[in-house]
Amino acid sequence: MDRVVVTGGAGFVGSHLVEALAARGDQVTVLDSFDPSYDPASKERNLSGVAGRVRVVRADVRDPGAVREAVRGAACVVHLAARAGVRASLRDPLPFVRTNVEGTAALLEAMREAGAERLVLASSSSVYGARADGPFREDDPLRPPASPYAASKRAAEILCDTWGRLHGLGVTVLRLFTVHGPRQRPDMAIHRFLTAILADEEIALFGDGSSRRDYTWVGDVVAGIVAAVDRPLSGEVVNLGSGRPVRLDALVEAAGRATGRTPRIRWVGDQPGDVPLTWADLDRARGRLGYRPEVSLEEGLARTVAWLRSPDGRRDPPGGRRQ
Repeated sequence: MDRVVVTGGAGFVGSHLVEALAARGDQVTVLDSFDPSYDPASKERNLSGVAGRVRVVRADVRDPGAVREAVRGAACVVHLAARAGVRASLRDPLPFVRTNVEGTAALLEAMREAGAERLVLASSSSVYGARADGPFREDDPLRPPASPYAASKRAAEILCDTWGRLHGLGVTVLRLFTVHGPRQRPDMAIHRFLTAILADEEIALFGDGSSRRDYTWVGDVVAGIVAAVDRPLSGEVVNLGSGRPVRLDALVEAAGRATGRTPRIRWVGDQPGDVPLTWADLDRARGRLGYRPEVSLEEGLARTVAWLRSPDGRRDPPGGRRQ
């Protein structure tokens, strides 16, 4: 059994990863601050299925002492702790810099001091910048970040590369593409759309519906992260997406079919920080990690609707409103 530390392990992707690692017998430590950027009670519920089977350290990733203690003796650290959200980063960028940049540097230094040797960093497709061509390959030149969030994730990648070269830390960078599924953050589009449709509320859509996103099922992403935990790829950058970009207007139509209801739409203007396209090239993920996304957008939406109608899903705020 390996000892794996998951920062941000009480969040959306993190909690699914923790369940997968615990289910196969790994000794898992969750490091999470239960930050109130959205309802901390939902994060408590995210870990209810592994209660008593994993160690939970309630601390900020910037706390040197707590992080050193958490990562000491770990076979691998998966770094998911981050402040996320393009639009939120435009309104208030400093928390994104503090958590995503300062927090990553603090974690890297704590790992160096504790002798931990391997890190898997969850980065973002946002680091590719505003592009209208695809798919995005890991060795493509990166365009300027379109938001403070994107800039903070790119900075985290650079910090990991620096610590890797200076101190021999084995780092794998995974660029995640718009992950969806049960427990998704309430500010994310699919959660907002589905909960609004189920409540017969209006959906505000930005732009003209032509923007495209590579929507990726959370279970597929978790399988890719687990593969990265098992296969050291020092210095590698790997995309984890579906490889199938979908237009915004087509997503809303699919959400209507999944709920069995007609969405009520209000169109609003373009938003600063939005990009026209995300699209993952998966050749490296297939070759390095054996990654094969299996769940279609339609199937994922149907599963998420079933979860939203369950007791756990109904505890989320109506319409995806933030707490």
